[in-house]
Amino acid sequence: MSSLTIRNLRKNFGAVEVLKGINIEAKAGEFIALVGPSGCGKSTLLAMIAGLETVSSGEIRIGERLVNSVAPKDRDIAMVFQSYALYPTMTVRENITFGMESRGVPKPQRDEAVKRVAALLQIEPLLNRKPGQLSGGQRQRVAMGRALVRDPKLFLFDEPLSNLDAKLRVDMRTEIKKLHHRVGKTTIYVTHDQVEAMTLASRIAVMHQGQVQQFDEPQAVYDRPANMFVAGFMGSPAMNFIPAEITTDADGRPAVAFRAAGGGTATLALQEGVAGRIAGRNVILGVRPEHIFRYSPELKSSKPSVAKVDAPVEMVEPTGAETIGFMRFGELEVVGRFDPDEAPRMGETIPLGIDMSHACLFDPATKTLI
Repeated sequence: MSSLTIRNLRKNFGAVEVLKGINIEAKAGEFIALVGPSGCGKSTLLAMIAGLETVSSGEIRIGERLVNSVAPKDRDIAMVFQSYALYPTMTVRENITFGMESRGVPKPQRDEAVKRVAALLQIEPLLNRKPGQLSGGQRQRVAMGRALVRDPKLFLFDEPLSNLDAKLRVDMRTEIKKLHHRVGKTTIYVTHDQVEAMTLASRIAVMHQGQVQQFDEPQAVYDRPANMFVAGFMGSPAMNFIPAEITTDADGRPAVAFRAAGGGTATLALQEGVAGRIAGRNVILGVRPEHIFRYSPELKSSKPSVAKVDAPVEMVEPTGAETIGFMRFGELEVVGRFDPDEAPRMGETIPLGIDMSHACLFDPATKTLI
């Protein structure tokens, strides 16, 4: 196994700078997800790691080896593409062994490698079929088998599940996670799907406009996003952002005040010590939908951090396991998650509980976490 180190990496296409000083370090055996919207630079970064794009400046090291000018075939990496890239006229066995045959690997070694990988991916019955006879998930397994058979230092995945339907994506996500636990290879995984990133990765690099906005463990990225972009991108439905002001409540405790429905002001108490240094400042209050729910006195007694505010319900979306509610806060619409048994009805005004222990405060000017 090898580590991957990226230092101050930049990429220009003419006058356009698409990567702006990327710094990422993957420990040996780690699973790193590069996540972000289309056009953020994540696939370009992966192509540079693979050697398919040149480096404008900065360093890429696989282990201790600087690979900036090393040809792709000599980097000892394996890449799984979005499109599978299988040869349609070859059988599964031939697709898996083609690269080994090209490198002059003896047939007994090829056969042993195919046997090992086919058992690992549970594709033994498919070895004599051609890609046109396989489902999308089976083709993806074959593409992974072709990568695994090389026993590389580094695995690169470029949005490998984006062509699959929703159920198959979940199944293959589980397969990839199991596979990583079995082989333990350093893996860099590009996706625009934040659920994939959260469930698969040991650490996530959230990218936007050619820069890494935050690089941390999945739960840390979700709970303490570095800025409003990360907070809004990670999570579905997205975090609610409410313009507010740091103030005090009726008991003199630090609180945030914002415009409530009907033109009044709602004041929600913050955790002690949170707002002392920013008293009187305007802020953006960030609250995730799962921390907005129907309020009850019993809930307040068990969770002192829960604050109450009344809000009219504009729309509800039942999803089976939960109900998504859209409520009115002043001129804003906020989203909450509700247990189906306590789901609100359209048009009613309900008491909402907001768990302020999980609230985030952002600077309105810099958009960064305070």
